[in-house]
Parts: sequence; C-alpha cells; structure tokens
Amino acid sequence: MEERLQALIDRFAEVEQSLNDPSVVNNPTRLREASREHKNLSGIVIAGREYLNVIEQVRANWALINDSATDPDMRDMAYEDTRELEARQAVLADHLNVLLIPKDPNDFKNCIVELRAGTGGDEAALFVGDLFRMYQKFCEAKAWKIEPIDMTESERGGFKEITFEVNGDEAYGILKFESGVHRVQRVPETESQGRIHTSAATVAVLPEAEDVDVQINDVDLRIDIFRSGGKGGQNVNKVETAVRIVHIPSGIVVQCQDERSQLRNKDKAMKVLRARLYELELEKQQSAIAGARKSMVRTGDRSEKIRTYNWPQNRVTDHRLEGDNKNHPLQGVVDGGLEEIITALRVADSKLLQSS
Repeated sequence: MEERLQALIDRFAEVEQSLNDPSVVNNPTRLREASREHKNLSGIVIAGREYLNVIEQVRANWALINDSATDPDMRDMAYEDTRELEARQAVLADHLNVLLIPKDPNDFKNCIVELRAGTGGDEAALFVGDLFRMYQKFCEAKAWKIEPIDMTESERGGFKEITFEVNGDEAYGILKFESGVHRVQRVPETESQGRIHTSAATVAVLPEAEDVDVQINDVDLRIDIFRSGGKGGQNVNKVETAVRIVHIPSGIVVQCQDERSQLRNKDKAMKVLRARLYELELEKQQSAIAGARKSMVRTGDRSEKIRTYNWPQNRVTDHRLEGDNKNHPLQGVVDGGLEEIITALRVADSKLLQSS
C-alpha cells in the first residue's frame, strides 16, 4: 500500500501543478478533467500522508526501542506511543482500503432525476410529489441547485411525472442509489373506509452526459415545437416555447416546457436526451461485467423495489440494507433526511465491490 499511496501523492502534486498551467487553464475540457482528478485524489492524499507519517513514526520508535543505549524510561514511553500509533495505523488502513476502491468517473457529475407515478393512480401521483419535495429538501441542505426540466401535474395534486436537473458536488455519485421503485403504504385522502393502500413510483438517476460522452447527429433528431400546458391541458403560454425531441434511431422522446424561452427548453431537452443515450451505453457495459462485479446500484433494473415508506408505522425501510441500517423514522426521511441511508448504502456498496 505504501508504494501505491506514494504514487498517488506524486500524481496529486502533478495534477495540482497542472492547474496553474496556462495550456490547461485555457482548455475547458482539460481543466475540467484535471479539476475532477484533483478532487478525486485529495481525500486519498490527506489520509495517505497521515498513514505514511504514522508508519515512519512507528519505525522510528522501534529503532529507539531496539537501541540498547536507549534509557529505560524513554523505551517505555516509546512502547506506549507505538501502541497508540499502531491503533491509528489500523484505522487509517481501513479508511484507505475504502478510498482506494476505483471510483466511477460519473460520480463527480451533475445528474438528471426522473420521477414517474406507477401503480396507484392519484395516490401514486401524490407520492411523486412527496418524493420531489424530499429531494428538494435534501439538495437544499447540501447547497445543490435544482432546475426543473419537464413535469406533468396530476388533476388531484402531485405529478404523473417530473424531470429535474441537480447541479452539485458529486451529485450523481450520491443520488444514484435512489434509482429504483419506491413504494408507499398509507391511507389515501379519498379512502373513506380507512384502508391502507400500496402505491409506487419509479426513480431514475442519470449522470449528466457531455458532448464528448455522446455524439448526436442532427439528422437523427425530430424536433417539435408546441405550447406549454398545465393541469387540465390548458395553455399556459400564448407562444410556442415547449420543445419535444425524438431521437429516431433509439426511439427516445424527451421534452421540456419549463422555460419561457424556446432555446432554453431545447438546451434542457438535449441534456436529458444525452443523459438517456449515455445511460443506454452504461447499461450495456454493466451487463457485460454484471457477473463479476456486484453493486448496490443496478442502473439497468428500474423494476426492483428498493424502499418502502410506511405511514401508519412511521417507518422507511430500505430493502438493500440489513440490521440497524434497514429502518429509519419516516418523517425525518421525507423531510430530506436521506444522508444516513445513503451513507449506509455507499459503505455497503464499497464492501460489495471489495468482495467482487
């Protein structure tokens, strides 16, 4: 581990120096890549430097202990200091074993989140609204920016579907664990008998793709312009600003009507299209290595139930976790308190990756 850490520390110094190189600073692509690598290495380097320093201190202590000329009191102090240092070394080693697991380069990207009502009719649409507010509060707490892209509101409240962009530090790497089927169990407002209903919504978290990640030919696109609509289908704008894009080879359809500017709506729709096409490529890659690489994140399987929000029992259960990490107080979670669940998922995912 020592040689590997030293190599990473040396690489960190090279990247840090490159951030002052005019040829890098003036090249947006190279600057973005260097900045990401610098951020990716910084945590490892901080822990790695401390680890190597502890090892040097332990070696120096043992040299002092084994020196026959060392005063007995000094030798006892060195023994005591060595025990504490070796305990710290073990803690740092465990921490570094997790940090040194190769990261998905997409983890540092912004992301696009798609929420869709599943089984349950109006109640599922209301649940999508609850999920959206949950993610809004979580993102606000992390100082991330949310930008709506497209939404279809339900007659009785909530959303049939909503798509939004999240811009923030390691947004995809954190939110990717939310992909899957979210289930809710509660008594709907329209239920006169007080019976508990089960409804569901799907969450898809896509890494934002850049132009260099996905090449899209203009001839493969059909772009339709129309008027934005709201609940009940009424026209919100008197001019045609909403944009629908069809990617003919894949059949993917995306649209955006959130902005008053046609150009802005087109830019946002293209972001979603690039993200979906990029996801298709990721699914192919992950399918090829699925047998050898276990993970808590299964991008290609949106049918998998990952979490249940049980209102009568005031409990949220994440079905991918075990023991004390499995259940959490409902109100705290729906108020945006996802940090504990996501941290547990990231730790569990790291262990799976180490074992695969």
